[in-house]
Formats: sequence, C-alpha cells, structure tokens
Amino acid sequence: MRTVSTDLIRDAVAELCIEANHFLSEDMREALQAAEESEVSPLGKRVLGQLQENLRIAGEEMIPICQDTGMAVVFAEIGQDVHLEGELLETAVNEGVRKGYTEGFLRKSVVGDPLERTNTGDNTPCVLHTRIVPGDHVRLTVAPKGFGSENMSRIFMLKPADGEEGVKEAVLQAVRDAGPNACPPMVVGVGIGGTFEKCALLAKQALLRPADSHAEDPRYRAMEEELLRRINQSGIGPGGLGGRVTAMTVHILTYPTHIAGLPVAVNICCHVHRHASKEQ
Repeated sequence: MRTVSTDLIRDAVAELCIEANHFLSEDMREALQAAEESEVSPLGKRVLGQLQENLRIAGEEMIPICQDTGMAVVFAEIGQDVHLEGELLETAVNEGVRKGYTEGFLRKSVVGDPLERTNTGDNTPCVLHTRIVPGDHVRLTVAPKGFGSENMSRIFMLKPADGEEGVKEAVLQAVRDAGPNACPPMVVGVGIGGTFEKCALLAKQALLRPADSHAEDPRYRAMEEELLRRINQSGIGPGGLGGRVTAMTVHILTYPTHIAGLPVAVNICCHVHRHASKEQ
C-alpha cells in the first residue's frame, strides 16, 4: 500500500489546468500541421496557418490558446494499492482547479446554478470522473472543455435495428448540425453502447486517445476511417469557411449494452482539444 497526499493531487491539478490552457499537446500539434499540409482550399490552408500562429504566440507570451478556458473536466485513475491521505479527493481536485484558474489568470466560466447563472468566481466545481485501476499510482488528466464545441455534442437513443448505418448517420448528423460552431477542424469522440450516461462518458473518454491512434477492433477502426472521410467531404472546412479538413480524427469507444437499445453519443471538441496528464 502506497500513501499519496491529496496536497500533491491538488498541486498537480493546478499545474495541469495551466498547462492544458497554454500549450497544445504534441499529438494535436502534429495533427494541425498535417491538416495544413493536406488542405487544398487556399482559404482553409490560411486559416490553419493562422491557428498555428496563434498557438505559437500563446506559448511565447504565456497566454491561453483560447479565450474560452473551459469548464475543467478531471479524470482520476486511482491505483487500488493507493491510500489517499488528507482532504477528500473531490475537495482536493476542486482546490486544484481553483488554484490553477486563479494563479494562471484563466477566465472563470462556471455558474453555480444553471438557471440563476451567478458566476462562482473561481471556475469550480469541476466535473470529476474517478476510476479504480491496478497499481499504486494516481494518474490525473485535466481536459478543459469549451462550450462552443460542447454545445454541439449529441446523444442518440437508437433502435438496435438502426445498426451500423444508423450509428454512422447519427455521427454525421451531429457534425453537420455543428457546422462552424464547433471551431473546426474538430476532433470527434463517439461512444457506442452502455446506457444513456455511459455512452456520453465513452464519447468524452474517446477524445483523450492520442490523435494518431485507432480503435483496436478492425470493425471500429474501419468505421473511424469511413466517418473521417465522409466528415471531410462535408465541405465545412477549417473555421467553417470551406475546405477538405473539417475533422482531424474520429475516435470510437464501445461498451456492452441492453438487447433493446443502441445508445450513441457524439462529443465534439474544437481544434485546440486541450488536455494534459500527470502521474503521482
């Protein structure tokens, strides 16, 4: 049994909030570069070049890579052989978000009540997902989610008879409806199976896969490739201004489901697709 202080978790979350909002992950940097190289539309190519220039300036000047610094989504994978010592985990994680967004001078975008709309002033509470895993380490991932793309995400409760074609059409419909509002080129996470809430979580987790990764199952790898091709034939293009690159990648995660259902969730992320991880 290994003891991990929640003070370390608090400080790690704070660092990850600042890192994710200021620096694009290497896999996404490479994906954007590849998108610019493959884009055939002069305007689309120029938009992709400007996006990368924005990222360069943000890194040099230490300013956020997007003005919407998002609602913090935190994934905590906790080893079964870890004993957490100190504050309640959720308290420590929220303290880390508060610390990171305050010390990093990041925009506070969370309201305490969805209808009264009063800003909490420190971007808390976050959305925390925990999972017990083998081992004696804690792995934290912070994925600030801007709502230009989050608002474009969808859940479809399909009938089993809709099958694979129904799933593909649901994903394509979500992307068509999103259009330029999701700040393309986008990353598309798809969750298939489980229940209403499980498929939504799968879709968000799918976004965290490395940009150049593929589904292990050949069937779903082929579906990812087909969806990416068809999305990029939509003509939405970078910034919604037309072109070949509407999405940089499509990632699918699946889970067993009930005989009477076929839940599908589509979680869309914008071109910055912020996420950063650290292990304690």
